[in-house]
Amino acid sequence: MKSVDAHVADILAAVCVLPPRSLPLEAAHGCVLAADLRAGTPLPGFDNSAMDGYAVYAADVAEAGPDTPVTLPVTGDIPAQAGTPAPVARGAAARIMTGAPLPPGADTVVQLEWTDGRTDAVTVLRAPFPGQNIRRAGEDVAVGDLVLPAGRLLGSAQIGLLAALGVAAPSVHPRPRVAVLSTGSELVEVGGTLGPGQIVDSNSHAVAAAVREAGAQVRRQAHVPDSPDAFAEVLPGILADADAVITTGGVSVGAFDVVKQVLAGSGEVRFERLAMRPGMPQGFGLIGGVPVFTLPGNPVSALVSFELFVRPALRRMRGLGSVHRPTLVATTAQELQSPRGRRSYLRVRLVVSADGGPPVAHLAGGQGAHQMSALAAADALLIVPEDRAEVSVGQELTVLPLGDEVMAAPVETEAGA
Repeated sequence: MKSVDAHVADILAAVCVLPPRSLPLEAAHGCVLAADLRAGTPLPGFDNSAMDGYAVYAADVAEAGPDTPVTLPVTGDIPAQAGTPAPVARGAAARIMTGAPLPPGADTVVQLEWTDGRTDAVTVLRAPFPGQNIRRAGEDVAVGDLVLPAGRLLGSAQIGLLAALGVAAPSVHPRPRVAVLSTGSELVEVGGTLGPGQIVDSNSHAVAAAVREAGAQVRRQAHVPDSPDAFAEVLPGILADADAVITTGGVSVGAFDVVKQVLAGSGEVRFERLAMRPGMPQGFGLIGGVPVFTLPGNPVSALVSFELFVRPALRRMRGLGSVHRPTLVATTAQELQSPRGRRSYLRVRLVVSADGGPPVAHLAGGQGAHQMSALAAADALLIVPEDRAEVSVGQELTVLPLGDEVMAAPVETEAGA
């Protein structure tokens, strides 16, 4: 059987970063910047007030203090709005609001709290230093500054900076468009009436959610029955409008494993048995340059396989430098068994250790490949190596934490799903 590590390496060697595109800021959110971005305009764009107060010439109020107040006539108001304010003469003041442009003739803003706050004439009770409470043009970003390097993930702060600099459509690696398709004649859409032997199609919903959590766009397809002709008919249309395709089910050795029947003969998708549990039957290949991941049909196997194989590939396609989740060490709370020669991924919950040591991993429930409740309750996968058949209480093992902040992405479902 092929190792998990070898399968991951083969997938990452085959997938490529998606070519750059210029996208509007809303669509660029969550994407990776494709090229260094330098400022074409200063930030701030003009000298402006950092406080509500009075624009003055510092020398006019240099002697101001509680015992030596200085009173100046107020010659106007300067709101934070477009336009050039009137100059402020020596020996006068202008009332100014936060963000408003500094008027010619003034070199300082006295904050409101250091005055009596009047509007006709203001009494300054404390002397500011020259330049106080002024945001100078370009003090945050100067023209030509490198503001964001290539490879930076565009979150809310980065989007805000681009908007402030007037960058409406940065060049980014777009989020992959991923099509998710379940196979099986026994499947019924959520909310449908179940007949004898039928089950709800949970896989397509779970995997589509995992795709969104990986930062990609997803289109969940109507499921396909166990018919090679039906699968072969729908596949070209899916491939034509996707950067990656994920199928669940139909990859083992059963008589109705249609995904394997259709794709194995093409030579473009390779089906293999991996030394892992759950999720031993796997398939991967490129069809017309589009990565196709064929995952097992058992619900837990499908999601564990996505975590190990698909998620890193999607992160590579997005242009992210780090494609794997960071792991950590935990101690086991129970005695465990694992089939020798296969790497087990057990669904666990991590509990903070009372003595400040590594967290303690507790099984989250039943570990069967069909037992979704344990995976839903888990926050990590405990990894039992291939050479360990038994694990005693208190042993230290590697765990793979699960869960990321979800990136919102629309889900489109074909008519009839």
